Formats: sequence, structure tokens, C-alpha cells
Amino acid sequence: MPRFYCPVGMARGIELELPAGAARHVQVLRLQPGDAITLFHGGLEPLGPGGEFEARITHMGRSSVRVQVGAHHPVERESARAVHLLAGITANERMDWLVEKATELGAASITPLLAERSVLKLKGERGEKKRAHWQAIAIAACEQCGRNRVPVVHEAVELAAWLASAGQAVPAERLVLSLRAGSTALQGRAPGAAPVVLLSGPEGGLSPAEEALAVAQGFAPVGLGARVLRAETAALAALALLA
Repeated sequence: MPRFYCPVGMARGIELELPAGAARHVQVLRLQPGDAITLFHGGLEPLGPGGEFEARITHMGRSSVRVQVGAHHPVERESARAVHLLAGITANERMDWLVEKATELGAASITPLLAERSVLKLKGERGEKKRAHWQAIAIAACEQCGRNRVPVVHEAVELAAWLASAGQAVPAERLVLSLRAGSTALQGRAPGAAPVVLLSGPEGGLSPAEEALAVAQGFAPVGLGARVLRAETAALAALALLA
């Protein structure tokens, strides 16, 4: 059944007009009045119970779609462990792909990292447009994979700034992907349920100064084996092992 992100309050029996994004998606799929769909509000706002709602299309206009909301199902498909990904910004489509796949793999949140070796340097209006673009990718990935909670894509930030602000508010185990000798193999770590902040670098990895700062702030160096993986591959492989 087609799934659509609908960030509005919902309750059984009400009729509502779908937000513009969901309405366009319904029209692209050429759905018709009477067709059944699934709606979820993503957990981004305090909009009532999580999970998902059955709904049925009642009206198709040129630019509007109305639906009748049906039964609520409190189903969640989240990972047992919340993994907050702090990922060095990679070049263009690679970062899009990283956000999409990290969402599918269950990342609880994604923070793009303005690392020293990042190709993209995002600030101001351009940075906000990119953040909105990546948030839309995460929403679409949730629609596809069945997640009912959309991971928040935070504003891009430098590592030192994150450690001084958001890092103080995240009570979680801290891990940094590293190629340094003596790093603990991530595959061999004992499984757990405590939240994790996973720090990964961009193309070329974190700089020595960035990695040293992370370790000094409590990040434990972990590795993924003898092969050197691309930045986006490494982050996703680690996420798959942790989530």
C-alpha cells in the first residue's frame, strides 16, 4: 500500500486535505478516489500518537487531494539502538545517497559535518537549502522503507562547534571511525542498547587534528577491517553493525 508523509494531526474518521508534497506524490502515482493509502506524520512534531494511519482517497482535484482517515496502527519499525550519525559532508550525490541509505538503516538523526577535508562548504542560505534537501530525502526514504519516524537532518556544523553545543546534550556512547593502529574492531564489539553517536569523516577522512579532538572528547576509535572503504560506504557499514 502506498505510504505518504503527512505532518498534520490525524484521528480516525476525520477528512483532511493532504499537504502539497503528499498530494503531488498521490497524483504522480495516478491514484483515484476509493484507493487505500497509509499516512504517517513522522514524529517530527507533537502531532499525537506515532505509528501510521489507514486512509482512503475521497477527492482528487487539480492541485488538491482529500482523504478520509481510518484506523490507527501503533506500529514502529525503529532499530533497538538509537544511532546518531555525525557524517563528514561528501561530494554532491554521494551525500544524498548517504542520507537516503542511513535513513533506511535506521539512523536516529543525521548531522552533516563541515570537516576540514569536506568538498562542500555550506553556510547561510545555501546551507539551509541543502539541509532541507537532505531532510526531504530522509522523508522519501521513510515512505519507501516503512519507518514511521523521520530522522531529523540537523544543520551542518563543524566538529568543535558540535562538541561545544549539541555534543554536551547527547548522553551516548561515542565512536569515531578510524584507520589508526590499535582501533577496536567494530565487528567484535559486544552488542548493546545504549544510544551511540557515530562520527565518520568525508573523502580523505578526518584530519589528524579533528580525530585527536574527537578522541580527547571521549570518542573511542573503531575500525572496519583491513580494507579502506569510501567515506559513504564506511559510515553505512558501521551503521548496519550498530543499529
